[in-house]
Amino acid sequence: MDYLLLLPVFLPSLAGLYMLAASFWGHVTAGSLEKQQEEGKRKRIHLLTAVVLVCSAILALCAAWSGDRSVTLFYLMKDIPVYFHVDGVGRLFVTFVSIVWVAVGFYSFVYMEHEGEEERFFGLYLLVYGILVALDFAGNLVTMYLFYELMTLASMPMVLHNGSKEAIMAALKYLFYSMCGAYLGLFGIFFLYQHCTTLTFTAGGTLNAALAAGNRGILLAAVCAMLIGFGAKAGMFPLHAWLPTAHPVAPSPASAVLSGIIVKSGVLAMIRVVYYIVGPDFLRGTWVQTVWMSLSLLTVFMGSLLAFREPVFKKRLAYSTVSQISYILFGLSLLTAGGVEGALLHTVYHAFIKSALFLTAGAFIFQYGKTRVEELGGIGKQMPKTLLSYTFAALALIGIPPASGFISKWCLAQGALGADVGMFRWLGPVVLLISALLTAGYLLPVTMKGFFPGKDAAAESSVRKERLGMWLPLAVLAGLSLLLGVFPNSLISYVSRIAGTLM
Repeated sequence: MDYLLLLPVFLPSLAGLYMLAASFWGHVTAGSLEKQQEEGKRKRIHLLTAVVLVCSAILALCAAWSGDRSVTLFYLMKDIPVYFHVDGVGRLFVTFVSIVWVAVGFYSFVYMEHEGEEERFFGLYLLVYGILVALDFAGNLVTMYLFYELMTLASMPMVLHNGSKEAIMAALKYLFYSMCGAYLGLFGIFFLYQHCTTLTFTAGGTLNAALAAGNRGILLAAVCAMLIGFGAKAGMFPLHAWLPTAHPVAPSPASAVLSGIIVKSGVLAMIRVVYYIVGPDFLRGTWVQTVWMSLSLLTVFMGSLLAFREPVFKKRLAYSTVSQISYILFGLSLLTAGGVEGALLHTVYHAFIKSALFLTAGAFIFQYGKTRVEELGGIGKQMPKTLLSYTFAALALIGIPPASGFISKWCLAQGALGADVGMFRWLGPVVLLISALLTAGYLLPVTMKGFFPGKDAAAESSVRKERLGMWLPLAVLAGLSLLLGVFPNSLISYVSRIAGTLM
């Protein structure tokens, strides 16, 4: 057994639990701390978080890229182990999760100054990272579901961080939608357990043809329920409404990882169910595939349109996430190698791009308290580095070459045109193109008004220095969103190999 897989799970989780316990105990024994003592405490929290986060990320990447590894932690029942295994998809997910988590974590050291309760926030932040690593390394369906549920419970308090009534209601909405979706997933697991040779992830699927032969209808209904259920976390219609509610009230670092990373847990769950348990052949040409493609394209268009009309900047970005994640789901729903390739590419690119965009929104709030798009006129004079980084990320999300978004959207369009999916063969690329135009319409005005405010929107006279601790992580993520489009071949080659093994 290879226990290296467990180190990046337990190290941040235990450190996070320690910090949460210390935060709780500190509230129980609360006393007045002098300013120097408070500053010393903050530095210790930041140092512990940085050390644990970097060490955990290094361990996760070492475990992922040092060959196929597996370990059984314990047995829930005699034939259902809590089992971890590294494969191509898990390796890809844990890599971009780790990069984004470290970058956003360092950004948070500055941003959380004005949010307060840093010990609690960073305790949760470390705990959620450990759970995400476990989710990415999960080797069977039950293990994945276990950590999928734990991830919801651990990330929900990050939404209600400021304790306002709006934050509490948003967190409850996030919890309600996520739990409803998870129970739909559990409903499907009950049926799959009876009709699969194993629940261990195997490329191509493990469905037992003899057992499934007389129960095709109920199995298709169960899989459809799972897709809608796991689609709740991915922001797919009709269970998408938690995203635009949660993002405006959550701290911006929490919004960044919610939108860039945590929503991808729904994507990962769909990949595991369709391509590693049921098998794409079972769904190809069925009503379930039609429903999946229809819901994903409806969500793409609806999310883009709502983002275009939304004046609150973080809420605009939240609707954008609703749209962009369904680009990924549409690619997966094609059930072809080309569609999977485009979906995996957009999964990686979107993680860097959307995290950078939310960090930009956080920088505007931190420096000047600006939350609405109309308030950002002239912001480029006050925060030129931040707005330039935002512009690079925005161009990538729109899909303007050579930025990364162009590569993934090209692959998605080509995957649709080459698939035997009836009218969706041409409808998919049309919707993606309309969405790209709407994306330009809701992202580029921030750049235009920021750098060219006009006579009626002059910049404020007071200019505060941009904080390096916030601007640098943002620049790194924006730079990756550009560089992965300029030099895409290695990543394209890797995801192509994954897609080939799944068909």
